[in-house]
Amino acid sequence: MTREPATPDLDPQSPAASRAPESGGSPDGGIGRFAFIIHPLRVEDFARRYPVTRRLPARLVERVFRWVPPRLVSRITGIRSPTGARAEGWFIGLPLTPRTLLESPLEFAYRRIIQAGRLAEALGARIVGLGAFTKIVGDRGVTVARHLRIPVTTGNSYTAATAVEGALLAARRMGIDPSGATVAVVGATGSIGTACSHLLSREAGRLVLVARTREALEALADRLRGGRARIEVGTDVRQAVRAADVVLAVSSATDVLIEPEDLRPGAVVCDVARPRNVSRLVYERRDDVLVIDGGVIQVPGDVDFGFDFGFPPRMCEACMAETILLALERRFEPFTLGREVDLARVEEIAALARRHGFALAGLRRFERAIHDGEIERIRQAARRAGVARA
Repeated sequence: MTREPATPDLDPQSPAASRAPESGGSPDGGIGRFAFIIHPLRVEDFARRYPVTRRLPARLVERVFRWVPPRLVSRITGIRSPTGARAEGWFIGLPLTPRTLLESPLEFAYRRIIQAGRLAEALGARIVGLGAFTKIVGDRGVTVARHLRIPVTTGNSYTAATAVEGALLAARRMGIDPSGATVAVVGATGSIGTACSHLLSREAGRLVLVARTREALEALADRLRGGRARIEVGTDVRQAVRAADVVLAVSSATDVLIEPEDLRPGAVVCDVARPRNVSRLVYERRDDVLVIDGGVIQVPGDVDFGFDFGFPPRMCEACMAETILLALERRFEPFTLGREVDLARVEEIAALARRHGFALAGLRRFERAIHDGEIERIRQAARRAGVARA
């Protein structure tokens, strides 16, 4: 997720920013309070808030914002579960791009993320979620959690659950039977990729695991063999996806990995990565390929995020939804932390989501809904290219 704040921010040191939440009969008024840390995904995002940066070299902009501390972006209100549980929260903005986070010394990245977490504590949050690359740098939240008084979650459990759910839903809408299909997971050895690979090994006919390091791939493949899917590994993304009926892109790479010519007609691509792993040119040039955004979630209640991060009202990404779910449940604990994602937790958070009325926000790509007529046109284009499916 995430863009630089588009609305005026409160200074984290101001009285308004540090004001304690209203109290009711319990310390938090019976409302589960949370915070979620966001940051710009690309240097161009700074221009929405600071237009002058558009004329400056990208490296200079990133260097200047290294000195800017985390800031309160907005207050999130109106989340109400069908069970009656309520939650409120805050977006905390960290003005660092993925490149800055990944290229800086770990100590610097940790210090900034911990600063953001302490702002969340001061606001009254009982749990804080890590967005985008704040959960990728270093040890996936472990060090950050060690320095905060409130628990931390990465959101990777619910992200994995909804990524697979969305990919399989889209496949079936395109007439693909997963049990006979070739499914490729790009970024298979990462936290989310590993969990998704486990889930897909129960569903796919052939599962191709793709990542940069063959040794890690082979180790993962050994853990998955013996299930329904035939397991293969590859380090060449383009070669792997060319043969795939379904592609799940969950790599933490900051560059595009999949171009229009890499995909077969009739393929389904679920892009979970932010920044995206799939080129926008696939959407523009391939009318026979279905690309969907992974993990876009409908949140129950009359939700006001107080900040336009590019999604329609009441929608957010799954990693944020996990933090909200835990606040609704009043489960103030480090639900997902570290490199390994526990499959039992993936299944548990999916069950909690159903209980609280969270659901996939249909099929979407590049921030807009994909309607039935569009899917049918893609199916027809695939047929003209020689792909015959039910």
